[in-house]
Parts: sequence; C-alpha cells; structure tokens
Amino acid sequence: MFTSTCPQPDQDEELPVGCGEPAGEGQPGWEGAPAAAPALEEPCRLVLSTPSSVLQDRQIQELGAHLPPRLAQQPWHLLYCTARDGFSLRTLYRCGGQAGSPALLLIRDTEAQAFGAFSTSTIRCSNGFYGTGETFLFSFSPELKVFRWTGRNNFFVKGDVNLLMVGGGSGRFGLWLDEDLHHGGSHPCETFDNKTLSSREEFCVQDLEVWGLA
Repeated sequence: MFTSTCPQPDQDEELPVGCGEPAGEGQPGWEGAPAAAPALEEPCRLVLSTPSSVLQDRQIQELGAHLPPRLAQQPWHLLYCTARDGFSLRTLYRCGGQAGSPALLLIRDTEAQAFGAFSTSTIRCSNGFYGTGETFLFSFSPELKVFRWTGRNNFFVKGDVNLLMVGGGSGRFGLWLDEDLHHGGSHPCETFDNKTLSSREEFCVQDLEVWGLA
C-alpha cells in the first residue's frame, strides 16, 4: 500500500487574502451537505470544448451550477490530461494555461470515484499558497457535494515539484497529489471542512484532467 508523509503548511508563509465569503451553517457546502445550486437568474453552464474522460454530461452540468456566475457559458479547454500527456506533475504545471485564469481539476480514481477542485488561479508551482475564497473542493459520491471556504485559513492551493495541495491545516490536506500523479490523498481540512473526497484517504489515479479558459 502506498504511504505518504504529507508536509505541513508553513503558517509563517505570506498568504493571499481570500476574496470570497466563508461558508456558514445552512449555506451550500456546509458540513458536506448535498450541494444546492446557487440561486442565479441564469445558472452557470459548464461548456467543455471536448468530452471529459472523468465526468459524465449530467455531472458536468451539475458542477457547472456551482462555478462563479461570471464564468457562465464560457468554453473550457482541456489543458492537460494523463491519457494524452502522461502522468507528470511537472508537465501539468507546464500545460497550466494563462496566468490568472481559473482552473478545474477533475480526477477519477481506480475505484471509479470522481472528485476534484475548482481554483480561481492557474495551477502552478509556487513558493506559498495562492487563490481566493471562491476555490472549492467537490466529490460525486455518488451525488455531488461541494465544500466551500470556511474562512478559517487561506490554504487554498500550493504546488511544488513533489506535491500539489488543495486546502490544509494541522498537517492535513483536503486534496493532494504526488509528483508522478499516480497517487494522492484526501483528508478533512480546516480550509473547506470537507469530507474525504475519495472512498479511501489515499487513492490511485485512473484519469486526471485540468481544464481552463482560452
């Protein structure tokens, strides 16, 4: 069984201040409750330029309803996928897209569980955590659950050559992936107050995709 010792977030790092509002009781994503779509006049429709190997059409549209309204109807392009580009975190960083552009990370593990993260910034190698309070984690288990920012810390996204991390606190990451993208893990974390995204705390990746705006 793969075992990984995850690094702890450096509380002394200068982190960006999130611009979103923390999730509270009764709001979408609180305590991992089944996510209710935000009340929008025009629901955000997630438009992918090519079919996804991770999510079905129904799941894509369910997830689209939880993206920021300003992203409605904009086409998302496949920047990186393991089936085409191989399993490499370094390659993922190189294919990350335009600086400042949002990113959608989709994962399917070897037990057919689908989950991932929405980042308001390009997934990239960094010295510290980056992102805003619009960042969130999600899981289809089998129904969609969305885990939004709690406001407890700003550990949104951090990438180095050995590890990609989303959400953190007390040495536990909401989602992490190793350098070869074959293995990862998910733990409840303070940033999103999430449940474990996969069926197990550590998982093996079957397919992984990163989508971004052109």
